Amino acid sequence: MAAVVGIRAWPRPVVLACGTLLVAGCYYGAGRLGLSQRLAADGAVVTPIWPPTGLAVACLLLFGPWCVPGIALGALLVIVSLGVPDAETVGIVAGNTAAPVCAWLMLRAVGFRVSLSRLRDGLALVFLGALTAMLVSSGAGVGMLLLSDKLPTDHLGIVWLAWWVGDAMGVVLVTPLLLLLYRARLPPPSVRWTEAVGLTVVVCVLVPLIMYSSVSVLFLAYPLLIWSALRFQLAGGMPCALFVSVMATVAARQEAGSFGRLTEVETMMKLQAFNGTLGLTALLLSAVISEQLNTRRSVERACHELVEALQHLNAGGPGTSGTSGTPRAPGGDKP
Repeated sequence: MAAVVGIRAWPRPVVLACGTLLVAGCYYGAGRLGLSQRLAADGAVVTPIWPPTGLAVACLLLFGPWCVPGIALGALLVIVSLGVPDAETVGIVAGNTAAPVCAWLMLRAVGFRVSLSRLRDGLALVFLGALTAMLVSSGAGVGMLLLSDKLPTDHLGIVWLAWWVGDAMGVVLVTPLLLLLYRARLPPPSVRWTEAVGLTVVVCVLVPLIMYSSVSVLFLAYPLLIWSALRFQLAGGMPCALFVSVMATVAARQEAGSFGRLTEVETMMKLQAFNGTLGLTALLLSAVISEQLNTRRSVERACHELVEALQHLNAGGPGTSGTSGTPRAPGGDKP
């Protein structure tokens, strides 16, 4: 008892300040990671995958609205790292902060579960959290650049599309992985460890060969993705999809493999289409398999409980529900 005397919990403002700085630092690190693989398209610089949006949505789903200041501070730090902030910086930061908040609010409204154990959760994350909510950040960012005359009108469509798809892919690919890592527990040793290691080796060997092949064989990545999702659900499907997407982005940036001999716009469109279909396939297929497995477990549990109840009833035998005592003669008198 004496060992705990004098120990006090940290004040709430200190906890919030530390949490804000932690979220901002993670957002900034994810932003720098995304900028390291940016592409040039029609004179504009775009990021095929923008991880900070996925990080921001995951933080809001897991920890709530106190993460908003950290998201805004992280977005500001990313913009400052690119150059001196201008007047439009406020609008871009506001858009990058409002989009994850809108995603969080819409997902809460439809009863989203962070376990992603239902198909409806995967559909909600894709169509509400990614495709719909990220219209806010892309619209605000492109609008501010257009108002400041930093974006020519003939580049408006391609820059907006790249911004929107990059933010959406960040949510589709990064958010499920972070939600999975937050609740991950090391499974007991089993035969599936051998399969998991074998799958990892196969993916790490074949995916670079697929991406850097002079023949366009990007479709060969889908059997690996399906194998991962069928056998390991989100724990296999999302890391595989993210790795394939990163390798495809690296190959596109180097103009190698299937992305060689293409114009900048063609490279961006092909890469984003590939990443988009890959992320959707991994997320929705994993959600479908998880939902089926949960349904089967529920049915098995209900059947087991029913069998136990029937065994309990049969164990009593006939006549156990009657009254006990000395049997009577037909006339009602004792023999």
